[in-house]
Amino acid sequence: MELIRKPLTLALALLLLPAGVCATTTLRYTDHEPLGAMRTRFIKDVFFPAIEKESHGRLKIEDHWNGELSTGYDALRTIREGNTADIGIVVPEYAAKDLPLHQVFKSFPVGPSGDKQIEFFRRVYAEIPAFSAELKQNGVVNLFPATGYPVAFFSTHPLKNLQDIKGTTWRSASFWHQDFLRNAGATPVTMPWGKQTVNAFKTGQLDGIMVNVDSGYDLKVHKMAPDVLVSKELWLGHVYLLVMNQKVWNGLAQEDKDAITRAADIARKTAGSVMDNHFEPQLAALRKDGAKVRILQHSEIMHWQEVTRYQESQARWVKEQQSAGVKDAAPALQQVSKIMADVMK
Repeated sequence: MELIRKPLTLALALLLLPAGVCATTTLRYTDHEPLGAMRTRFIKDVFFPAIEKESHGRLKIEDHWNGELSTGYDALRTIREGNTADIGIVVPEYAAKDLPLHQVFKSFPVGPSGDKQIEFFRRVYAEIPAFSAELKQNGVVNLFPATGYPVAFFSTHPLKNLQDIKGTTWRSASFWHQDFLRNAGATPVTMPWGKQTVNAFKTGQLDGIMVNVDSGYDLKVHKMAPDVLVSKELWLGHVYLLVMNQKVWNGLAQEDKDAITRAADIARKTAGSVMDNHFEPQLAALRKDGAKVRILQHSEIMHWQEVTRYQESQARWVKEQQSAGVKDAAPALQQVSKIMADVMK
């Protein structure tokens, strides 16, 4: 009888367990970029496994790449609605009207890289509530701010230095970078990334492009604009926010929220070194493919920072945002500038 009683007791105990104790929650992830580059591989190989490990398998990620569930421009709406994706990458630049404060990150021409870059964004979200509040207003919560490589200048003609861009035509998607180019004497233009950019080089419409070095490489811009100037000090400020639908987040058990937080901490500790370790191989790949790459000296970077007159652009942006009713623009800029100065010491 004892041998029978034990299995029956165990079965009864399992039946009486609260529903969902052993359940797995699958989170659908959307990313507009293909799986393969540094950022996407880091999320896939480091952050997602950390979430599953820290949650002891209670959380699983169903990942979708290359715009399978949503384009980059629709990602905020897609994740906010939560019909096809629960989590995913939101690029603030693609949602400028919804995320006005988040535009301030690109307003600096020079900034930190590697671990210091990770620390900058960690402090921003930890110390300035306005950024998390802006995301909450849009129905999402930030899990992990991923970043990328620094800015590079790809030119069709030799550049002895950045002064040589004067009088030439350059493409940039960022309104901040367009200001920087204009103040440095170049003519800035904007156009969709991809075939249109490639055709503009082929027709001679463009003399150069200001973009993160890996994006330039992926589009093979160096085949048409092989003269490349780059530096780790050239700040991109192009943050990829890995966010979750607010309702989905609120519905998670506290232990699962804590697991995601721990996973983000684990990822954060290695993200800076991963970026640093991949920087030189990225430049080597450009050189191997025929590009002439030069790393700018610190004095050249300081000159670039001066000629961009970035603080004038920031002041103008604050006035525009205040006129549009964004009351936190001035204090947010002030706080972000202080953190930037602290991290750069």
